[in-house]
Amino acid sequence: MTKVIGNKWDTYLDMLQAEYSEGEALDALGLSRYCCRRMLMTHVDLIEKLLNYNTLERAPEVQDE
Repeated sequence: MTKVIGNKWDTYLDMLQAEYSEGEALDALGLSRYCCRRMLMTHVDLIEKLLNYNTLERAPEVQDE
């Protein structure tokens, strides 16, 4: 059986800010299987860092004369 857990990320972070332990937060979210718990505990939220880069904007090329 598969379980969608992507929608639990923000709630998990809020619970950690409210001083729940990782285990308590995961238990409260109903994540009892180790594979689901691993997904939240090891996730690295990079989207904010990646949004700083605009792939369509390029630095002007320096011409050698």
